[in-house]
Amino acid sequence: MPVAEIVTIGTELLLGEILDTNTRFLARELRNLGVDLYRTTTVGDNEERIAGVLKEALGRSQIVLTTGGLGPTVDDPTRQAVARALGVKLEFHPELWQQIQERFQRYGRQPSENNRRQAFIPQGAIPIPNPVGTAPAFIGETSEACIICLPGVPREMEYLFQHAVVPYLKERFHLHGVIQVRVLHTAGVGESQIDEWIGDLETSSNPTVGLLAHPGQCDIRITAKAETPENAASMIADMEALVRQRCGEAIFGADADTLETVIAGQLSRLGWKLLVVEVGLEGELCARLRHPSLADVSTCRAETIAEEGSPLVPEKTDEAQVFLGVCLSRDFDSFSLRWEIVSPQGRQTGLRKFGGAPALVKTWAGNTALDLVRRHLSQKG
Repeated sequence: MPVAEIVTIGTELLLGEILDTNTRFLARELRNLGVDLYRTTTVGDNEERIAGVLKEALGRSQIVLTTGGLGPTVDDPTRQAVARALGVKLEFHPELWQQIQERFQRYGRQPSENNRRQAFIPQGAIPIPNPVGTAPAFIGETSEACIICLPGVPREMEYLFQHAVVPYLKERFHLHGVIQVRVLHTAGVGESQIDEWIGDLETSSNPTVGLLAHPGQCDIRITAKAETPENAASMIADMEALVRQRCGEAIFGADADTLETVIAGQLSRLGWKLLVVEVGLEGELCARLRHPSLADVSTCRAETIAEEGSPLVPEKTDEAQVFLGVCLSRDFDSFSLRWEIVSPQGRQTGLRKFGGAPALVKTWAGNTALDLVRRHLSQKG
C-alpha cells in the first residue's frame, strides 16, 4: 500500500491567523481509503522552501497532498514550487483559462490578468478543473509517486478530493482495504494507570492501540487495517474485548459517547433527575449540563460562597432525586475538588487533587465530577 504525506501551504497558517482543518479532513479520508499517513508539514509561501519540502516528501512517500498556494497573486507559489520539485517548467492550459473566465462571468465579473496565472500548471501535470472555485487543481506525477495540489479553501478542497482525487488514487494505486478506528473513553484514572493495564497491547502492530490523555479523561484508540470492513471490525472487536476486560468500569463509552450523554441515559433508565450545585468552577458544569440529552433530566446552580466543611447539597428538596455538589479551590500550587453526591442509594463524599496547568483545571474538575456521578449511578441495578 502507498504511503502518504500532507503539506499545507500558507504563511497565515504559520502565523496562527487561520485554523488548519484541511489536514484533519484529508487524514480521515486517507484512513478510509486504507492509505497510511506518516507525516504532515506546514510551510509558508516561499517557493524555494516549498520545493525543498516536496522533494523530501517525494523521496519517501508515494502520495503527496498539498493544500493552498494556488491563488492568482504573487504570494501563491505552489505551482512554481511543484514545477521546481519535479524539474519541469510551467505550461499554459487554455481549457483551464476558459473555465476560470466562465466562472467569473457567472457572477457578472471579469477575471484579471493575475487570474490567468492560475491556468499555468507544471508541464505534464494532470489538470483538475474546479467547478466550485476559481483555482484549478492538478496532479504532478513521477514514475513512483504523485503530487496532488488542491486549493486551500476547505469547501473547494473537499469537493475536488472526493470527486477527482479519490478516483485517481483508486485507479493509480489499485487501492483496496480499509482502516477502521474505535475510540474507548475512560475517566477517573490517569494515563499512566491505563498504560500499566494495557501496555503490552500497545505494542501490537495491527490493530494498533494508542492513548490520548485529556484533563480528567483518557482515550484508548484502536486502529485496524484489513482487506474488508468486516475483517477490520472483527479485529477491533477482539482487541476491544481485551481492553474492556482490563480497564473495567474506567471505560464509560466509545466514539461519540460523552460523560453527559452516558449520564443522561442512566438517569432516563432510572427515572431520576439530577441537580448540580457548583462552586468555583465558573459555570463549567452548568454549561455542560445544557447538553440537549440532559435537558429533561438535569438542572444546575452555580454558587459563589461555600463555607469550609458545609454541606454542598441541600438537605431535602423535591427538585431531583440525585444531587451533586462540587467546590473547587486552590491550595498554593495545586487545586482541590471537594464533592458530595446524595441519591436514594446513599451519600458519598470525597476530595480530589489536581496539580496540572491552571488552564486545564476547570475541564479536569468537570470531567471528574461527572464521572463520579456516572459511577454512583452505575451502582444501582
